[in-house]
Amino acid sequence: MTSPTRRNLLAAAIAAGLSAALPQRAAFAAGTLRVGFQKYGTLSLLKARGTLETALAPQGVKVTWAEFPAGPQMLEALNVGSIDFGNVGEAPPIFAQAAGADLLYVGNQPAAPKGEAIVVPKDSPLKSVSELKGKRVALNKGSNVHYLLVKALEKAGVAYADIQPVFLPPADARAAFERGAVDAWAIWDPFLAAAEKQLGARVLADGTGIVSNHQFFLSSRGYAEREPAVLRAVLDELVKLDVWADKNPKDVVALLQPLTGLDVPTLELSASRYSYGIVPLTPVVATEQQAIADTFAALKLIPKPIRIADVVWKPAR
Repeated sequence: MTSPTRRNLLAAAIAAGLSAALPQRAAFAAGTLRVGFQKYGTLSLLKARGTLETALAPQGVKVTWAEFPAGPQMLEALNVGSIDFGNVGEAPPIFAQAAGADLLYVGNQPAAPKGEAIVVPKDSPLKSVSELKGKRVALNKGSNVHYLLVKALEKAGVAYADIQPVFLPPADARAAFERGAVDAWAIWDPFLAAAEKQLGARVLADGTGIVSNHQFFLSSRGYAEREPAVLRAVLDELVKLDVWADKNPKDVVALLQPLTGLDVPTLELSASRYSYGIVPLTPVVATEQQAIADTFAALKLIPKPIRIADVVWKPAR
């Protein structure tokens, strides 16, 4: 965790960046903000603390929450108009954009490369990513670990076509992993920490030196254009939440424990790898996303090339 001085500098830098990039406060339109969240992560904490409802209530904006098992499912809901805002890893918005979803990136968390990994059972003979050739690897298609797997294989000199991807959501992937139906599993926290703590899973490679593993906050284009002030309020609350969470790791674990059902040691491991400090999307991060999109297009994992620059929120000042 950061020192008090660094936390103060972090808070000031985040606030300054958001003030420069986002419109000034205005009266919020009456209505409802529909937020998609996963069981673990920043939005789960925001929901548990109830601060967003408090911030928006005086403006006549209500908040509803919808839980999703992973990013791809959440962005499908965003695309069909079931939610207005959510957060996911690196790959889901690329797949969604390529499929025609009209979404916008409105912010991101710093890199957290240790928060995702390729793991094998504790008694597996596999010792390196290079040994995955011809093996069955479970992963959630279109999730952040999809890119991790592609790049880790590339670094190890193994073609993506030389493995057998088994596309499963986290719960089904864990079941397959436990019964030995797959040889390896590409997965993110807190499922990663649970596999390590509960199953003794061994890490072949995490994202360190391979991928950044950013978390992105997205909105539908229509909502962002209609309600920029509401989005600003959401981001303001996320800034405050990040500063609080960075200073209070035990409280973070205490909030997440009943939500996830995971034991404290598992959550402590998972939370130690999370990265706080939401900022507006920078050109550097947009370029990293473009590299992921180009990789997926070259592998024919998405049906066409896309431009990340086309879907970065640029609110009127």
